[in-house]
Amino acid sequence: MERLVRMAAALRAAGTGGVTAERLAELAEFGGAGRLDQVARELRHLNHQGWQIDNIAARGEPAVYRMTTVDNRLRLRLTPAQQAALRRAALVADRADLADRLGLPETTSEPPVEVAEVAQDLALGLVLQAVREQALLRFRYSGSERLVHPESVRTQYRRWYLRGVEDGAETVKSFVVSRMSEVDVEAPGTARAVVVEHHEALHPMRWQVDEPVLVRLRTRAEFVPDVHRWLGEPEAETGQDDAVLLDYAVTHRAALYDRLYELGTRVQVLGPDDVRTELLGELDSMAGR
Repeated sequence: MERLVRMAAALRAAGTGGVTAERLAELAEFGGAGRLDQVARELRHLNHQGWQIDNIAARGEPAVYRMTTVDNRLRLRLTPAQQAALRRAALVADRADLADRLGLPETTSEPPVEVAEVAQDLALGLVLQAVREQALLRFRYSGSERLVHPESVRTQYRRWYLRGVEDGAETVKSFVVSRMSEVDVEAPGTARAVVVEHHEALHPMRWQVDEPVLVRLRTRAEFVPDVHRWLGEPEAETGQDDAVLLDYAVTHRAALYDRLYELGTRVQVLGPDDVRTELLGELDSMAGR
């Protein structure tokens, strides 16, 4: 499974230029006369499962492969262990830049991904899955087996943290994801809801920086927990067809925008118009337009 992550990372980093079959064989540690056939076989398998990877070399030239999408949301016909590993890798790719998350430079002559780095990203994928599915999470931490009801996942100073309550306890604790091992997720819905007291005065969106404004957002029901984690509890929340509308009182627009960037396409800003215009202008500026 590690070789698939290495190949996907290299293809994602290369962009439209693509990666030669020889380079992919080197990353996957395929050897011998049949190494290029092994590369083609692995890429056909990934294409079948949802990765769009094409040979862009001219006819008769050595193969060069380009990935044109990493939005897989895979449904795999593999063993349970293989399904779990590739699902975690796909989750990493779906959330952000796979190459960056694996520490892969734009150009390198050395194998770019260490096993420990891959393991950390796959552990993060499982932790995120447990939070989204409200599932009990088992892992080894500081030499002990832990069974945790997850509450949220946060990042600070380039580290990821799981917040949750150990089974049978009441105190909310934080666990460094990179220090977890033997991570396993139980069935969806097996974890109890963890209630955390939020101090509104400490939430950046409540800081008195700008004039108060009521911002309306739209999201799908499956993303409501993500919005709550990033933005806090809304002033109002209503269902509309297959969508959910949320109203937030905001007095610090920069803090709102930072969190909207993290949520990405999971939310839409419906109004007011001046907030939409300001946000779109900031995005255009970031894109160099």
